[in-house]
Amino acid sequence: MTVSDELLAPLTSGVELCYQTFGDPEAEPLLLVMGLGGPMTWWPRDLCVQLAEAGFYVIRYDNRDTGRSSRATGRVTTSRLARAFVGARTPAPYSIGDLAADALGLLDHLGLPAAHVAGISMGGMIAQTLALEAPERVLSLVSIMSTTGRRGVGWQSPALLPTLASPRGPGKEAYIRRALVVWRIIGSPGFPTDETDLRARAGETWDRGVDEAGVLRQMLAVLTQPDRTRRLAEVTAPTLVMHGLADKMVHVSGGRATAAAIRGAEVVVVPGWGHDLPAPLFPTFVRGIRRTADRAARR
Repeated sequence: MTVSDELLAPLTSGVELCYQTFGDPEAEPLLLVMGLGGPMTWWPRDLCVQLAEAGFYVIRYDNRDTGRSSRATGRVTTSRLARAFVGARTPAPYSIGDLAADALGLLDHLGLPAAHVAGISMGGMIAQTLALEAPERVLSLVSIMSTTGRRGVGWQSPALLPTLASPRGPGKEAYIRRALVVWRIIGSPGFPTDETDLRARAGETWDRGVDEAGVLRQMLAVLTQPDRTRRLAEVTAPTLVMHGLADKMVHVSGGRATAAAIRGAEVVVVPGWGHDLPAPLFPTFVRGIRRTADRAARR
């Protein structure tokens, strides 16, 4: 199995994205797009290896404002987030469309005219936007624990709000403690992750670079995204929507609405799955992504 070092892709926009590849560059390209505040390492290495073994040239990357990619500018206050949350017009440093343009820039850097695209949570929003704005670049679409941008679906559990709103304190250990609290709430009750593994993931995330201001900028991009429901009928790529019934970060209604909006979309709903990528479900993810890519090949 060929695994590249982490590399930097300079985009024409001035953004630099950190990325890594798995597998044969001559295999079918698969772009993995992570969600809010998550570096590319939240796509577990073992899952990337299994996807490469299933016939893909796997590309994972840090969105801007995460990990080792560029940091944007622009301060986002809690009052701006509150305004956006209630639907008031609020300017944002960048949009979900800008993050989708970053993904296209990475494909350009790699010399890839098109790729299969799978996105998680905010990454699913980015993937959907890619399929709408550059349909010729998206061979197949897999939207995982995500939503359409419509406010009436895909809501967060109220149990999350006090934790997300509370200050975490400075330093690595404070970040790890806060991450453990959040991940215990949003994790999969049917597929629990060992606390030692969660601590290791949180520590690795901190070491790669955590930027609270960047997370707020991404959050505002999510809150100010358009409702894609009607436009999703334009998606022509074979599509799979995957969601957990125990997801407290993005309610399963978001996944169901996405599948209903895209003609011919397959939907896989898993009991006991929350808002994470538990190892017992790796085969389910690999089979689903492979099956959707095969639909594209048959077309």
